[in-house]
Amino acid sequence: MYDDGQDASNGRPGVIAAIPRHHTAMRILLVVLCAMACTGSWPVKTAAADVSDPGAVKWHPGHYYAPMSFMRTNPKIMAQVYRELQATPALRGLQMRVEWPELEPEEGQYDFTAIERVLAELAPHNKRLIVLLELKSFKPQVLPVPFYMASETYEGGAFPFSSYGTDAPRGNNLKLWNPAVRDRLVALIRELGKRFNGHAHFEGIGLPETAMGQPLVPVSKRDVERQYDNLLSVQQAMRAAFPNTMTYQFVNYPREMLSSFVGQMRTIGTALGGPDVFIDDPGLNFDRPNKPKGAYHFYAPLSGVVPLTPSVMQSNYENTQHDGRGRVPTIAELFAFARDRLRANYIFWTRAPNYYPKVLEFMNGLSAADGQARGLNPTCPKVYASCVE
Repeated sequence: MYDDGQDASNGRPGVIAAIPRHHTAMRILLVVLCAMACTGSWPVKTAAADVSDPGAVKWHPGHYYAPMSFMRTNPKIMAQVYRELQATPALRGLQMRVEWPELEPEEGQYDFTAIERVLAELAPHNKRLIVLLELKSFKPQVLPVPFYMASETYEGGAFPFSSYGTDAPRGNNLKLWNPAVRDRLVALIRELGKRFNGHAHFEGIGLPETAMGQPLVPVSKRDVERQYDNLLSVQQAMRAAFPNTMTYQFVNYPREMLSSFVGQMRTIGTALGGPDVFIDDPGLNFDRPNKPKGAYHFYAPLSGVVPLTPSVMQSNYENTQHDGRGRVPTIAELFAFARDRLRANYIFWTRAPNYYPKVLEFMNGLSAADGQARGLNPTCPKVYASCVE
């Protein structure tokens, strides 16, 4: 884009500079028209993060509201979500799920309108946005990758999976073992970083659970290893693309790789999160001698080192175990577990039907005396050079 002084192509004085400065309206019009010509869309006004230290990270820990995927495209529901958010000081913003095909409808062509729209709603109220890139679907008919990946180069981009012990398709997961798929995901993340790393109200971005599901077509051990190696390389690229923004990874399974995987996440500076807060779940709490530990055992040792970002999903309100053999927890119990056992800096509370009124009631009961994080750990993690409010 041409600036106010010179033509970017040849160093000569630009068109805008040639207009007398007292013709303010004409100068503004030309700036807008130039932005449209260079980007193909109206320029987006973003609030720049006040980060004087290049290593400083925007840091606003606390409770975030997480509308379910179908809610984001329903204007009536979202209008209500924004009203609830404004009326609840303990909620610092939204965690929103955004699908890859929506962000890259054609190869190399990006559309970040959905993210920009939410930021525009949040910024005036000083609320913040945390994005979860949806790279795994739980509907057999939904692919989590752009349509252009339906080619041999990308091996279709995704593989169908079932629940363990069954052969009924449950959804589709990313073929991240394919280097072409990995490279396109990295390209998307870099473009997102260019657009949003400097936005003061863009708080974080992360990736969904590590569990692959049971592939309907067997996957080689080597491809499984590549899946997780490439996921770590994507996270490394995400830290580079978002140096001033919290980046996270939801981690749950397989237990055999967790120790090494989480250790490398720590080195990268990636936040440890999870898709569920299941208080009594045997798999997540697993702890037997000489056996790989469950995901929850990795939180406490990383407290104060990397950000910790558990998520409360609809099923977590319904039962304390994934298999439904537990009990129905209270909102207070879920909060206490995430705060005390998981040492959460951030909690993402799913706005689930029948449960969100209880969440809002609980949030409004939290004391402002506990700080803006409302009882969660506000400590700036050691992996960041500094944190900025």
